[in-house]
Amino acid sequence: MTVGEHEAQEIVRALRQGAVPSAGLHHFATGLAPLMQVVDEELDAVAKGACTSKWIRGAYGSGKTFCTRLLCARAREKRFATAEVQISVNDTPLHHLETVYRRLIERLTTAADGAGAFQPVVEGWLYEIGDQVTRLQGIEEDDPAFVDAVQTKLEEKLSAISRENSAFASVLRAYHRASETGDLQTAQRLLAWLGGEPDVPRTVLTGAGVKGRVDGTAALTFLRGLLTLLRQSDHAGLVVVLDEVETIQRMPAQTREKSLNGLRQLVDMLANGELPGLYLVVTGTPEFFEGYKGLRGAPALHQRVSVRFGAEADHDNLRAPQVRLLPFTSERLVEVGLRVRDMFPARNAARVRAKIDDDFVRDLVAKVVSGFGGEVAVTPRYFLRELVDVMDRVDLHETFDPRAQYQLHVDEDALRPEELAARRGGPVETDAEEAADEAPDENPRPRKRLDG
Repeated sequence: MTVGEHEAQEIVRALRQGAVPSAGLHHFATGLAPLMQVVDEELDAVAKGACTSKWIRGAYGSGKTFCTRLLCARAREKRFATAEVQISVNDTPLHHLETVYRRLIERLTTAADGAGAFQPVVEGWLYEIGDQVTRLQGIEEDDPAFVDAVQTKLEEKLSAISRENSAFASVLRAYHRASETGDLQTAQRLLAWLGGEPDVPRTVLTGAGVKGRVDGTAALTFLRGLLTLLRQSDHAGLVVVLDEVETIQRMPAQTREKSLNGLRQLVDMLANGELPGLYLVVTGTPEFFEGYKGLRGAPALHQRVSVRFGAEADHDNLRAPQVRLLPFTSERLVEVGLRVRDMFPARNAARVRAKIDDDFVRDLVAKVVSGFGGEVAVTPRYFLRELVDVMDRVDLHETFDPRAQYQLHVDEDALRPEELAARRGGPVETDAEEAADEAPDENPRPRKRLDG
C-alpha cells in the first residue's frame, strides 16, 4: 500500500520522538489483522444500535496504544466518532467520572473534523436540521415558513435527546438560540458546560434553564445525550478508549474501589443496552486484570470480563470481551522495521535503501535487544527511534556509514521505567510520588476536586 509523503512525514516525526503516530498505523501494523477483523464486525453491530466493550490486556511493549489507535482509525472510516482518554492518578483519575467525561469531549475526533470535534459535531447537527427541512419538506431558506419549520424539527430532535438527558437538550436549545442571535460568547460558554467545564457563569446557565454542573455519575447521562446527538448527526456511534487503566492500582484502597465501581456502572449500562452506539475499549496490564488491586478487587466486574486463556495464543477467542496482545518477538520487530524503512521519506532514497538494507535492520534489532538485556518486549519504541535516527543520518550525510560508525548509546534518563528495568536487569522502580499514592491514607483530609 502506497504511503503519501505527508503521511509518511507525520509517521516518522512521531517515531523520531518515541511516540505512537496518530494516523497511518495500518502501514506498519503487524499481527493485528485477526483482531481488527473481529472489531470491524463488532463495530458494525454497534452502528445498528448495539453497545459493547472490549478489554485489551498486554504487558508493556505489547502495543496496546498502537492497537487502540489503529482501532480508532478504522472506526472513523466507518463514520464513528472516537475519543482516547488516558487514565492517570492526578490528571484524569478514573473515580472522577466528570473529569473522564470532560477529557472525552476535549479529545472527540471525527474523520471530517479531526481532533477537538465537539463543536463541529454540534454545528453539523444544527446544519442537518435545516438541511432536512429543505430536502424533505421542500422549504427553502428564503421562505417565510423556514424558521418555524426549523424550530419544529429542532424540537423533534431535542425531544429524543431530552429522554436521555433533559439538561443536555435544554443547553442545546439555548446554544441554538444564542447562535441565531449572534451572542457567540454565551454560545461558547454553553458548549463548554455541555463539555463538562465547571466554571460557567450562573447567569448563562439560568438563561438556559439549567443549574449546577456535570458531576459524578451524572456524567454517564451526559454521555447518553452525546450518543443521541452523534446518531442524529449521521455518525455511526462513538468509540471511547480508556487507556492505562492499570494506574488505579497505585491509588489508596477507597479510591480504587470508587474507580472500579465507575467501570462496573459503565459495563452494567452496556449490558442493559442503555448506551446504544457506544463501543468501549479498556486497556490494562495482566496485573490489572488478575490482581486484587485490579479487577479481582471488584468480583462482579471481574466475572463479566474474565476470560480463561490457554497456553497457546493461536486459538484465542477474539470475540470474547477480553483479548490479549502478545509481546513483540525479534522477527516481528524486524518486520516492523522493514516497513518503516520502506516508507521513510528520504531525500536520497536510494542511499538510504542501500545502506539500511534488510541485514542492517536485523542487526540493529539484535543490538537494541541485547542492550536491554534480551527483553524484546520493551524495545519497540526505542528500536524505532534508533532506526529513524540512523536513517536520518544516512539521508543527511553521504559519508555516514552506519555499519562502521553507528554505536548504540542508551540515555537512561530518557527511558521509561519498564525500559530502564530491562536495561539494568532489575525490577521496575516506583518513584516517590507513586509510592505516596500507594500508601494507605491513615489521616484522610477533604480532597479538593480536580475540576474546581
